[in-house]
Amino acid sequence: MEITFLGTSSGVPTRSRNVSSVALRLPQRAEVWLFDCGEGTQHQLLRSELRSSQIRRIFVTHMHGDHIFGLMGLLASCGLAGSAQAIDIYGPPGLDDYIRACSKYSYTYFSHRVKVYSVSPGLVYEDEDFTVSCLLLKHRVPAYGYRISEKDRPGRFNVEKAVELGIPSGPLYGQLKRGETVTLPDGRKIRGADLCGETEIGRKIAYCTDTIYCDSAVELAEDADVLIHEATFSHGEAQMAFESLHSTSTMAAQVALAAKVKQLIMTHFSPRYTPGNSMDVKDLLEEARAIFSNTILARDFFVYEVPRRRMVEENLKVSTGIRFCCAIGCLFAIAANNNTIILIW
Repeated sequence: MEITFLGTSSGVPTRSRNVSSVALRLPQRAEVWLFDCGEGTQHQLLRSELRSSQIRRIFVTHMHGDHIFGLMGLLASCGLAGSAQAIDIYGPPGLDDYIRACSKYSYTYFSHRVKVYSVSPGLVYEDEDFTVSCLLLKHRVPAYGYRISEKDRPGRFNVEKAVELGIPSGPLYGQLKRGETVTLPDGRKIRGADLCGETEIGRKIAYCTDTIYCDSAVELAEDADVLIHEATFSHGEAQMAFESLHSTSTMAAQVALAAKVKQLIMTHFSPRYTPGNSMDVKDLLEEARAIFSNTILARDFFVYEVPRRRMVEENLKVSTGIRFCCAIGCLFAIAANNNTIILIW
């Protein structure tokens, strides 16, 4: 599971940051799931290592333009490219009307299946590997946060031990891999748990934007491997955050602390925090780390690989997306003691 940040600015794009969009790449099934699709997202995809043809699902948090204005352009381009991949879109009530109106008045017709689902608090999607659920956050318009949960998987099946026990290959192996108990032709009962390694605990990601601090965000993020949370303002501008129902860096950190997440990644920064101004994003990082030390800042094209639970102590992968960020002037330092990636501009 790889998270790629395609847009990390709040409200409007800047020279170095596009507006909101996050991609979750699932290599095991050759799929990409998008979370929000601000204006210019398809351009960001072209500059990344992701393939638009692999986009299978798009989850929209709310109907503000900086989160949806790139949606129709992306869908139209996928159609013009001849993609046969069906795309399912999930979002607040009204999203289907928006897409239908854009399609009608721009005379855009999709050659691939596009289906829109209106979400409500609770389970949004489930298959054999994942569940996606949502809750209402606290914003000026109905806004939903999402929780992506990977289901636990059995550990590695010990083929060598199975051969030693005289278990014939075939359907029995599949049953044992699933943890079932099977009966052999000679009457012996073999438990799958005895032939499989330690269960691989499913990973969990929470995506919370736009919102002020709220209990729903904490609930979505509970015990998450990664919390992606907006940090539009610094702590010193908390009054603006309360008025606009956006979060400060300290609010994002407080959610991470309360939810006991493993990693907080802040995004959705106000354009006011740029080099040359009185504050920039590194100041927000310092504020958040004073509360929750495992905090990093997102930047456009930053790629974060979510480690498996049994691999958490191993080094994090430094991806090509991160190397690209280095090339455009962003310095990264990896602290060996806690695998934290520190971003310094």
